[in-house]
Amino acid sequence: MEGDDCSFPPDLSDDHSQRGSVASSATLTRAQDVLVYLFGDSAVHLSVEGLGSVTVQELGRSVREALNIPDSVPDAFAFWLCSPLLELQLKLRHQPYKLSRQWQDLLYRFTDASEDDISQDEPCLQYRRNVFYPKSKELQIEDEGVLRLLYEEAKSNILTGRYPCDPEHWTGLGALCLALEEGTVLDSQQFTTVVREKKLSAFLPAHVVMGSKGFFSTLRGTSSRQSGLEHKLFEEYMKVQTSVGNSPEPTQLLQQYLSMCHTLPYYGCGFFFGEIDKPAQGILQRGKRKAVNVGICLDGVYVMDVKEKHVLLGLRFSELSWDHSYPEEEGDSHILWLEFDGEEDGVPVNKLLKIYSKQAELMSGFIEFCVELKSASEAGAAAQEGSEVSVSQQAGKPEGSTRNGRGGRRGMLHRQGSVVCSRVHSLNTISYVDDGKEIKRLKPKRAASFFTRQASAPTYSAVQVTENLEQG
Repeated sequence: MEGDDCSFPPDLSDDHSQRGSVASSATLTRAQDVLVYLFGDSAVHLSVEGLGSVTVQELGRSVREALNIPDSVPDAFAFWLCSPLLELQLKLRHQPYKLSRQWQDLLYRFTDASEDDISQDEPCLQYRRNVFYPKSKELQIEDEGVLRLLYEEAKSNILTGRYPCDPEHWTGLGALCLALEEGTVLDSQQFTTVVREKKLSAFLPAHVVMGSKGFFSTLRGTSSRQSGLEHKLFEEYMKVQTSVGNSPEPTQLLQQYLSMCHTLPYYGCGFFFGEIDKPAQGILQRGKRKAVNVGICLDGVYVMDVKEKHVLLGLRFSELSWDHSYPEEEGDSHILWLEFDGEEDGVPVNKLLKIYSKQAELMSGFIEFCVELKSASEAGAAAQEGSEVSVSQQAGKPEGSTRNGRGGRRGMLHRQGSVVCSRVHSLNTISYVDDGKEIKRLKPKRAASFFTRQASAPTYSAVQVTENLEQG
């Protein structure tokens, strides 16, 4: 979903110093200057007539022409209204100026920001990757300008920790970044000079460079940590140097960088902000919550720990059911419910994760829209190939499914060392089974979903969450 149907909160570490890019005067008819911001501290300067009524579609033609974006990739990018409080991808029919005038209303509706923060917030107009652009199409792009735009955005998401990744990923990506920006001919001394002038945080994620800042980290000293990171980065840089030679084509390095990013399942996600319950560790700690980013893309849903920069739960659409519930009383929260297969003491159960967020309804609609897009795409591909395999089978659904399309057991989720893998045991979830009459905890019988809204179902109906399932 986009625009007035959906919104994505930003990584607060992004640089949003470009305030005031959308005019704040009354509806304009004469030519006005407009700045459309790009990742990488650059912008497109346009002179627009009738700014008050110009649409995204009209602006898009001007920006693509200014950036020399080929007609073969018209859907790779979209316009966004962005601020430190909210990110909003716009539809072709939207008028950015008019939406910017409604910004405070959107903040009140979809964020928990204070009145002071809302009154001071102002969006900028940004041109960036379209959430709904398939990764498979992105891999076919050969235009250097387009690849560089995608690279700058991906690099920003890596460096700010929005895309959690393991050491082998961030060192490899950092080395490719260094090769792209400084060439592949640096020797050891030149490498050290460049890295220390630009800072390690220009190539590696900020939270990696800063470290835990704990007591033992302080004792060990920042310099030794920096030296260790520099050594790892140099080793990876030498591997890049060996594999591509002294004068590789920029497109080769750009494609390598993006291909490595594609191994992260949440690449290209739209992001929402929410909170989940922390596991109770005594009476005094009940009721505490943890901040999370919820990334949703055409492949699935990913719940990430904002502080620790790792995945808490990752589910493909074939692995979950979902819905949202509205506050029953003033002061209650909007909730997105995610249901997935789990296990308690060796017993198969359904698990429910509650995500508290004023954007719960938007997330639910976004999931549904992604499922429908993916299903339509798979159905089209199957028809083109003459395949008789159903869309649900293509998504990995076993035969002999139940009335709700959730037959068979899917692969269980286990904690591993990787930041990409789910950490189900660390989540405060509700575990239950359904005997067909009522919800019961830990009944040793696999049952149908608590929800009727599921990824495999061809149609969706709203579900009222009426059962009194308290957190354990």
